[in-house]
Amino acid sequence: MVGRLACLLFSFGWVSGALAQTTVPTVPAPEPLGSWVITTLQLPSGPKHWGGFFEIQGRSYRPFQQFFYNEFKGGVSYDLDRNFTFTLAGGRYATYDYNDLSAGPLNTEKRLWEQLVINQYLDRLRFEHRYRIEQRWFQFRDGSDSFRSRIRYRLNVFLPLNNRKLTSKTFFLSSYDEIFLNPKGPAFERNRLYAGMGYQFDRNFTMQVGWVNQVNYTPARFDQGVFTPKLAASKHNVVLTLTYRLNRRSNKTPSETLPSQSD
Repeated sequence: MVGRLACLLFSFGWVSGALAQTTVPTVPAPEPLGSWVITTLQLPSGPKHWGGFFEIQGRSYRPFQQFFYNEFKGGVSYDLDRNFTFTLAGGRYATYDYNDLSAGPLNTEKRLWEQLVINQYLDRLRFEHRYRIEQRWFQFRDGSDSFRSRIRYRLNVFLPLNNRKLTSKTFFLSSYDEIFLNPKGPAFERNRLYAGMGYQFDRNFTMQVGWVNQVNYTPARFDQGVFTPKLAASKHNVVLTLTYRLNRRSNKTPSETLPSQSD
């Protein structure tokens, strides 16, 4: 049974990624493999349903070298019930030229978002539907600025392997596909496909190692009599995620929590 569910989980990842990423030609990435390191501190909700998180993330152009990007973000959450959680969060995002970090960021972004997460449970499978609306303020090195908004939807699937639930001493598989939409168009801006494996050591600490493929779409344009079709630039990355969940003294028997990434 577990074997069939594992096949179903990863079939979902590959099929959804193929459908999203083969509709337009892809421009080969000059360096196909990078890395993301994500560290998250979580405060689970308590008797009054309030919780929160803080996350630091770094990305590099090659595995764990040529650093070019960081994120600092946090937020507060409120559990409407066991399966519905609302989050209000924000963060600072900076992109650098990895050849000249001392010159400062190429651009910085301040972001605010509103999010609704809906969880579903089907035998061993756990499904997480995440809906997010973002407001994004950019400041560029040349002094210019801009504002953009974005809508995101992510379907994340988890499969615990050696236990029926995601609890202490549990190995699990995880896969998600996320689409990024631009309300002003062109609508389809980005697709992110992930597959990985994790281990929940205890009620506090979880580690995941995986792979993510991020595809950014460039809209078609017609300039000076030359038509350029819609293109997609893809980059593969290894992902290391470390999550530490704080204990609440009032919560002696914590409920199952899905080890999803806040990114």
